[in-house]
Amino acid sequence: MAEFLESFVKDFWGTLAEMSPYLLFGFLAAGVLSVFISAQLVERHLGRKGFWPLLKASAFGVPLPLCSCGVIPVAMSLRKHRASKGATISFLLSTPQTGADSILVTLSLLGPIYAVFRPLAALATGLIGGGLVQLFDPEPGDVPQPECDDACCAEKEQRSKVIRVLEHGFVTLPRDIGKAMFIGLIVAGAISAAVPKDFFAPLLGGGIMAMIVMMVLGIPVYVCATASVPVAAALIAKGVSPGAVMVFLMTGPATNAAAFMTIWAGLGKRTAVTYIATVAGCAIAAGLLLDRIVYGIGSDTVFRMGWMLPAVVKNVSAVVLLAVLIFATVGGQKESEPDIEKA
Repeated sequence: MAEFLESFVKDFWGTLAEMSPYLLFGFLAAGVLSVFISAQLVERHLGRKGFWPLLKASAFGVPLPLCSCGVIPVAMSLRKHRASKGATISFLLSTPQTGADSILVTLSLLGPIYAVFRPLAALATGLIGGGLVQLFDPEPGDVPQPECDDACCAEKEQRSKVIRVLEHGFVTLPRDIGKAMFIGLIVAGAISAAVPKDFFAPLLGGGIMAMIVMMVLGIPVYVCATASVPVAAALIAKGVSPGAVMVFLMTGPATNAAAFMTIWAGLGKRTAVTYIATVAGCAIAAGLLLDRIVYGIGSDTVFRMGWMLPAVVKNVSAVVLLAVLIFATVGGQKESEPDIEKA
């Protein structure tokens, strides 16, 4: 037991130190995005049918730091402001899979292949899902739009933009993902400490069945895009194929039971089914493609970073990140808002 605890603490801190500098920078970038990208600007471009609104919705969603739960009110706000049903689904599919913070954490823990492949997969999923919705659930004309209360934005706009950047980046966002982040780190540490190397290789090493298992596990549960990365790194270290882990990284953040029911109620059952089918199909396709890329390049080089930060930078960043997460999750009791705050 003592040996397990020692290994757990070591692996927990090692993972935290690796991701902390990138996550702190990601929090700052997320705060800037939340303040300086106008919701009105986003909504103005998403109201028509066709390819370009879908591309814009998917591309806008990729860097935004919203989870599969937090993205729902934002998407409903887009819908209220006359975003098409297809554009709304594109945004719903691409946004929770990744974000500025999770891209940087992915780079730190999984390497550049994952860091590039993951947002591209999110973008493609949004385009495909939005296109399928336009094809199979077309809108005859004007439709009733869900209600959304935007009154909260007025008070926020009176404050300094710098304060709003720091508040969103280092209070609101950490409060939203802090608990999930701790859980992800704990799970990653426990897997690393308890599971022998390559334990999963004969069970979930690779192939379509491993990906289906990860898809079935990922679709109904809530997994934060950023907090899922240390779990993914631990699974890869224990023998799960990169493609199967990619399926988990796509389905876990993109879907959960609550989001599915909200889409069913707000956009209709046909759109909700299309949404789930798109996530499942795109995740499997992305997993198969990633395995081909990884094994073609050589798995030993994929997860190796070309440069490393000094250990002191990583350890200091880990202490700062812990302080931010603890303050946000314990000290900040204010109810969080899934906002794209806009100036």
